Amino acid sequence: METTSRVGAQAPDAEGAAQAVPSARRTVDGYLLAPFPWYGLDEAFTGPRWLMQVGTGADGAVEHGSIGHGDEPSVRAEGTFGTGDKERFAVVVTVAANPVRRSGDGTGVLEATSVSSAAWLAGVGLLSVTWPGQMDHSLRDDWLDQQTETAWVLADDLDGSDWSTLSLPVDGGPASFHYRESEYGWVLAGSTKEGVHLGAYGRGMSAYGLGFSVVQDITAYEAR
Repeated sequence: METTSRVGAQAPDAEGAAQAVPSARRTVDGYLLAPFPWYGLDEAFTGPRWLMQVGTGADGAVEHGSIGHGDEPSVRAEGTFGTGDKERFAVVVTVAANPVRRSGDGTGVLEATSVSSAAWLAGVGLLSVTWPGQMDHSLRDDWLDQQTETAWVLADDLDGSDWSTLSLPVDGGPASFHYRESEYGWVLAGSTKEGVHLGAYGRGMSAYGLGFSVVQDITAYEAR
């Protein structure tokens, strides 16, 4: 897959889901450093919106980030191991469409990003807020490692039978997305005309009625 390494992409780890769980969200500062536009759900969505976290490449440049919509997902429900069945949320992941390029210090090469990059980041984002029913704490780390590897394999085969095609509006026009569902929620990924790839994941909110658009003022999200 043409993407940054799984370490460079800063996927959530087994213990913390630190970058996908809204309680770990950061200020708008990192988003303002991105040389690309951020995407969220379009104006048809009227619910809460909140910043999550940006991710950087090996050269320190902002390469991707997430914006949440709806309920703030949690791995645990009121002190118990919950599945979040009552949560309704959708998270939009924006990934810069970067070609293969030299690192900032000139000592190495940074791999390209692609739609597969967005699909994988969305896949691990969904896993980070998922706790299979009644799974023991000691087993979830192993489960998350296994599922993260599976998400990587699936993202590397977007033309495979695990994915279907879904057309959704982006900036007012139709765009094609790769889409898949699981018992934990849904994941989709595609590209835009603005030079970025989009990934999204959610639960309790149907992907079929969603639309995406450029966030006009990311600073408005800081106080959410």
